[in-house]
Amino acid sequence: MVSSQGQALSVVMPVYNEEDTLEAIVRRVREVPLKIELLCVDDGSSDASRDILARLEAEGVVDRVILHERNQGKGRALATGFAAASGGIVVIQDADLEYDPQEYRKLLQPILDDRADVVFGSRFFGGEPHRVLYFWHYVGNRFLTLLSNMVTNLNLTDMETCYKCFRREVLEGLEIEERGFGVEPELTAKVAQGGWRLYEVGVSYSGRTYAEGKKINWKDGFRALHCIVKYGIVRRVFPRRRKRAANQATGA
Repeated sequence: MVSSQGQALSVVMPVYNEEDTLEAIVRRVREVPLKIELLCVDDGSSDASRDILARLEAEGVVDRVILHERNQGKGRALATGFAAASGGIVVIQDADLEYDPQEYRKLLQPILDDRADVVFGSRFFGGEPHRVLYFWHYVGNRFLTLLSNMVTNLNLTDMETCYKCFRREVLEGLEIEERGFGVEPELTAKVAQGGWRLYEVGVSYSGRTYAEGKKINWKDGFRALHCIVKYGIVRRVFPRRRKRAANQATGA
């Protein structure tokens, strides 16, 4: 399936216990005026998410549903989705309603213009509207982005964003090792070390509360800190460890 400008677009959506928002976000993706391959990876949901996905796949609204028998984390779900995606461009979409799929065009444009290989959608750049919520989450996000920038020598404003868009060539040479939310600093560090052209565009953000199903917590922040050091410093200084970890991941 191709976009209106001739580039194939795959949307990879990790799903874990999102019965309240899942159908709504899937249908919002389908409202985007582009031809899209939509892949949903259910990461061991224990609510009605799997039943919803089965129905949407039967209706043809979702192109492919992939099931993890047990919860493995966002990183594992993304690795599964990336491996199955067939498009020349791949974008990550969470299964909640925090990010607006109508903004895919913003993410795609620098790639279609051959100015970028990777595009991040920043919640803190470009003056787009965003819901006002947790102060300490904002501080934590900016702090982690600052530390990530220090070790990658990038000047991102939002390393932790969900909206990350890649040319297929970038993903083909990228091994995801993190199981959980640590995948965000991992992807950022590996994009930086790969020398890929990285752009940011401003996107809107309709954040949700914990009562509404938000999952990330302070423990994930500490894991992100660990991953910034691991992938941004240790793997760059000691490349042999990277090779050994890759061998372990593939069972070699």
